[in-house]
Amino acid sequence: MSDSDIVEILLVEDNPEDAEIALRALHKNHLANHIVHVSDGREALDFVESRLERPGATPPRLILLDIKLPRIDGLEVLRRLKGGAATKTIPVVMLTSSSEESDLVKSYQLGANSYLVKPVDFDKFSESMREVGMYWLLLNKLPGS
Repeated sequence: MSDSDIVEILLVEDNPEDAEIALRALHKNHLANHIVHVSDGREALDFVESRLERPGATPPRLILLDIKLPRIDGLEVLRRLKGGAATKTIPVVMLTSSSEESDLVKSYQLGANSYLVKPVDFDKFSESMREVGMYWLLLNKLPGS
């Protein structure tokens, strides 16, 4: 299996500043060597589906998913991922600026593994990314791992 067949984290984030903070924090803490960033829901679904069709490629070990996305919103992406036999066990952390109770409830109803409201403070957001990466990539045990 080559390095291009391994993706540890798929970051689905349309805000370039938030994406940069998340990527920087994950790399700085050496939590993931292979992170792919896409900026809308259609790109996220295309990426995951194309990996499932390619021999030897594996789905991401973790998806960090914003709710408010262009083209296909994060809740619809989550619904499709958790409804698919090959993708339902991929941990999905909703990483969003929405603190609306309805978004939180809907996310968990659709199968989200966690819901994290992005802190507005740079240092707190960086620390949140470190903690998310530590838990989901190092501590959490997934089927087949």
